[in-house]
This record gives sequence, C-alpha cells and structure tokens, in this order.
Amino acid sequence: MKNTKRILNIISIIALIGLLFIFEQTFDSYKMRIVNLCGIYVILGLSLNLINGFTGLFSLGHAGFMAVGAYTAGLLTLSPAMKQMNFFMKPIVPFLAEVEWSFLPALIMAGLVTALIGFLIGAPALKLRDDYLAIATLGFGEIIRVVFTNTQSLTNGALGLKGLPTHTNIWWTWGIAFITILFMVFLIKGSYGKAFKAIREDEIAAEAMGISLFKHKVMAFTMGAFLAGVGGALLGNLLGTIDPNMFRFTLTFNILLIVVLGGIGSITGTVISAVVVTVAMEYLRVLDEAINLGFIRIEGIPGMRMVVFSLLLMIVILFYQNGLMGSNEFTWDWFLEKKFLKKSGKKEVKQ
Repeated sequence: MKNTKRILNIISIIALIGLLFIFEQTFDSYKMRIVNLCGIYVILGLSLNLINGFTGLFSLGHAGFMAVGAYTAGLLTLSPAMKQMNFFMKPIVPFLAEVEWSFLPALIMAGLVTALIGFLIGAPALKLRDDYLAIATLGFGEIIRVVFTNTQSLTNGALGLKGLPTHTNIWWTWGIAFITILFMVFLIKGSYGKAFKAIREDEIAAEAMGISLFKHKVMAFTMGAFLAGVGGALLGNLLGTIDPNMFRFTLTFNILLIVVLGGIGSITGTVISAVVVTVAMEYLRVLDEAINLGFIRIEGIPGMRMVVFSLLLMIVILFYQNGLMGSNEFTWDWFLEKKFLKKSGKKEVKQ
C-alpha cells in the first residue's frame, strides 16, 4: 500500500505541474494574477493556521508581518535608479541606496527579518492568552503599519514603493506554496507538531508532560511570521507597488476567514479555502456592475459582491460549523481502504 500511495503522490505532483503549465500558456494576465493570488493566500493561510489552528494562539497581527516582508523584499530588489525616483521627497538611507538583490535571496531575507520581528513581538506578547493576546498582536500589527507610514527615508512613508520588479509568477507562488504544504505536513506529524497540538488542547496538561510552553509558542509564532513575510514579499512583487494602507487589519481578517472556513487545524482545508475564497472574491465582482440579461438590465450596486459573499459564508458555516474539512486531512487511505474492503467483501460473499 505504501508503494501505491507513493505512486499516487507522484502522479498528483506531475498533474499539478502540468495544470500550472497549461494555465501559464492559456490564461490571460487577469486570470494569471488570480492563480498567483491563490498560491500566495495558501502560504498566508497556512502560516496563520500554524499559529491559530495548530498551536491555539489567537493572533491578529498577520498584516503587520506581511508588511515587513513586502517592504524588505521590495527595498532589496528595487534598482538604485528606481529608488532615487521613489525617494524624491527625502533621500533613502545610504546603506540601502545601491543595494539590488536577486529575488530568491530577497525572499529569504524578507522571511528572516519578519521572523526576527515576530520573535521580538512574540516573546513578551505570548505571556498573554486568548482575547488579550489577540488585542496585543492586533496593536503590534497596527504599530508596524504606522511606523512604515512615518519612516520617510526607509519606506518612503505614505507614498509607498513604486516600480518594483515583478518577479512573482506562477512557479514562484505555487512552488513556495507546495514547499510550505510539505513543511507543514512534516512539522505537524513530528514531535513539535504534537507539542503544538497538546498546547492547543490543554496548556496545563502539556506543561505537566514536560512541554515548554514559552519555547513552543515562540517557535510557532516565529515560523508563522517567517511564512507571512515570504507571502507578503510575493504579494508586493506581484503587484509591483507597496502602499502602507494595503496592510490594514482587514487583511488579517481575510486570512483568518480562510483558516476558519477551511477548518481550524486542517492543512487541506486551508488550501481548499484559500483557492475558493480568492476565486469567489474576484468573480463576484460582476455583482458590483450592471448586468444585461437581454430582456432586462440589472443595475449594479457597489458592495453587493461582499453582501452575497458574506451570505454564502454564513450558509457554509451553518452547515459546516467546523469548516469545510474540520480538523481532517486528505489522505489516500480512505480510497485505498474502500477499494480493498470492496474486494475482500466480494471474496467473503463468494465463500
């Protein structure tokens, strides 16, 4: 059965690569942007699920971590000429003026800087619990955004960064998304993942078993921040521009929505939910515009897209209170077991 599952995994990976290649060849720029956004939101959803879902820490500072990653990668990949054009009101700090990195080192640095910020925030904040932790992380996220808005010589202030090289493509977004999925699977199956789940279920019992609460909480928070920074860097280089207003707390709620809708503590649910939510949010934009059915013309109502989307979410939550997948994961076992059970059942009937 192990060989069968290995073969099915290889076939699935090849099929996914083939599908991405078909998308790249046939989709226009608008559809490709949606596909890229799906991959980015998979990364962001998994990073928040690691903190909120698997470790049970109610964090609302993800938008701030994304801002750190986006600005770090943006400043490192922006050419010196474009930096001079962007920073016309106040010159950029000298140590960044002539820096221009390739995309991969910039992504890694964005993740590392964000992880450092996550560690510095998490060390004092993780002494709090539940709603108090949520308020503290939300405050830190807003502080990061306000600091970036007012540091003219470092982030260009409220003007943001323009003319970023658009390195992000379907292979970067979904390649990193696939690596993130593998990382999450191996992490959760390992000893650290079991410790995270133990802390989520009962902190007192986990501590009684010898699990260091502070160590594992900070570890989960730092790893989640690293992934959020990478996701923010991909988003910034996909859009080609960065504005501090992009990283308001509403962005965190969008990611939290993906986690809750897919299932808190489910990797598979987060992946499915990220794709469904991203695609639905884009294609429901037609509701904001006038619709001509031939025999009748329906005038568009601004904001109707969000009303309909919210109603759909309410329906899903009513019927699936734990999300689409709950805490379950997709495996080949149910398919293989069902197949073998059918065969064994037939043999038993013949006997």
